[in-house]
Amino acid sequence: MMNAFNFDTKPFDTQQFDSLFLGPARAYASLAVDYTEKMAHAQLDATKAYTDTGLAQLRTLMSVKDAEGLKSYMEGQQKVAKDLAERMKGDAEKVVALQQDFVQQSQKMTEENVKQAQATATKATGQK
Repeated sequence: MMNAFNFDTKPFDTQQFDSLFLGPARAYASLAVDYTEKMAHAQLDATKAYTDTGLAQLRTLMSVKDAEGLKSYMEGQQKVAKDLAERMKGDAEKVVALQQDFVQQSQKMTEENVKQAQATATKATGQK
């Protein structure tokens, strides 16, 4: 009985073992790292933009000295809210696009790995 701890690699030469197991694992790990990096950068960019906007708004509010300044600040809040809503929409679209790309690349990689595994297994067993 074969289990994960007693996996017999004798039927596979080094190239076959690499193409069946190690190569696909490295490729998927690379894809996952790239996806994680892109997501982290997207989140950092969004956080910075939201923080910068919030701090700018606080500085503007602190500079209000009279009723006219407060009125001007409040009117500007509508534009800030609209800009933030647009930014959030764009950020959400970016995250969805990254997720879809990751899923599509993962599926393509899986299909290619299955084809490669079938070809290697056929070659290893001498079947045509």
